[in-house]
Amino acid sequence: MTLTLLEIIALAMLGIAVLLSLFRLILGPAAPDRVVAADTLSVITTSGLVVLAAFLGSPLYLDVALIYGTLAFVGVVAIARAIEGNGS
Repeated sequence: MTLTLLEIIALAMLGIAVLLSLFRLILGPAAPDRVVAADTLSVITTSGLVVLAAFLGSPLYLDVALIYGTLAFVGVVAIARAIEGNGS
C-alpha cells in the first residue's frame, strides 16, 4: 500500500496537531485551556480513526470513531461542568 502525496500531507498535519495539542495540555496555564486541549485531542483521534477506516477500507472503524466521538464529547462536557462548579 503506497500513500499519495496528499495522504502523507494529511497524516503530517494530524501529527503536528497532536503535538501542538499535547503541548497545550501539558503546559496550559489554566484548567480550561487543558480541557480545550483534551477536547481537541479527542477530535483529532476521531479523525485519525476515520482516516484509518479509509486506509484499511473497513467500515468498522467508522463505527468506532462515531462511538468514541460521542463519548469524548460527553466526557468533555462533564469535565467542563465540574470545573465550572455547576454539578447539577
